Amino acid sequence: MKLLYELTNDGSISVPALSKKLGINASVLYSRIKRLVKKKLIKKFTVEIDDSLLGIGVKASVGINRDPKFKDSIHKKFLETPEVVSISEVTGRFDIMVQIYAKDLEALHSMVIDKIGKIQGVQNTETFVELQKTDKDPVYLIQ
Repeated sequence: MKLLYELTNDGSISVPALSKKLGINASVLYSRIKRLVKKKLIKKFTVEIDDSLLGIGVKASVGINRDPKFKDSIHKKFLETPEVVSISEVTGRFDIMVQIYAKDLEALHSMVIDKIGKIQGVQNTETFVELQKTDKDPVYLIQ
């Protein structure tokens, strides 16, 4: 768990540096990391990007109700839409929740009205604009 915690905090840390930090032999540590990847507990090593520096000023979740006959075509349209960063089928009052990144509120409005709202089978939408976000470590990573 300590290894996962450290890799979650900094996936780019070198094995020798991590070895010193955890007090584990570097070759043993390398084998453990390799085994975690092989078992697919670690899916990928990635970077965290400052979205605002890329011009992303607004993030929103959009709840969508759809006609079930158009499920696959709607999903395909979302996959083809660059502003849509994730698609989740959900329970509750919506059928789908999509995460959208946009330059500003005007671009978000245009995206929801002109793109999502005009997809065949989309019945209605409700948009939730992210005002503030605080990430926290999952409970299994708390030391």
